[in-house]
Amino acid sequence: MRNAAGSVTPRATKLQAALSDPAEPEDSGPLRALRLGISNFMAKDRIDMSAMARQLDINRVTLYRWVGSRDQFLVEMIWHLTATSLGRLDRECEATGPDRIIDVTIDFADEVIGNPGMKHWLATEGESAMSLLTRAGSGYQPRLIAWVEESIERQVDAGNMALPEGVEPHELAYVIERVMGGYIYLDLITGDEPDARRAEPLLRMLLRSTELA
Repeated sequence: MRNAAGSVTPRATKLQAALSDPAEPEDSGPLRALRLGISNFMAKDRIDMSAMARQLDINRVTLYRWVGSRDQFLVEMIWHLTATSLGRLDRECEATGPDRIIDVTIDFADEVIGNPGMKHWLATEGESAMSLLTRAGSGYQPRLIAWVEESIERQVDAGNMALPEGVEPHELAYVIERVMGGYIYLDLITGDEPDARRAEPLLRMLLRSTELA
């Protein structure tokens, strides 16, 4: 299947279907695979599909049928961790308007930088990891941008911020995500230590025009 840009769009996996179905049993195969993958990831183990199949007492064909390719599984696993973290930070944030967007963004970047699994993955598979995290076709970045876009739209709809004429929520979300990513992956880009707080004054400058008088 190809998307509008002409690139190949991976078929939805059973894991994606399971995560979108509230009635999916917690002990279903795809969700067990997800939990095992997250456990291995957080323990700084490489995601090895053959080893996972053995741990789940299934064959590799079944595992691939559940979660897709290794890259698809990594993306789904990282997005699940991302969505869980963003949802919690959003619930805990008391700020409104641009301050809310900035606070959640910076706190999320801090958590990514400090996550042991992410640090190990980026250190050992930096180039391929960056590709999965930033390439539109992998499915991770579009979902992250969409999450930020929806957050902006909620604040605009609530009357807590206003976008300047000609600025669309999607474009602003894209720029925010790129600024955030630039400081999360700073060591891979420039060799400097990742530092989410360095992004804060840039985000405040970027969002200054959205503040209400």
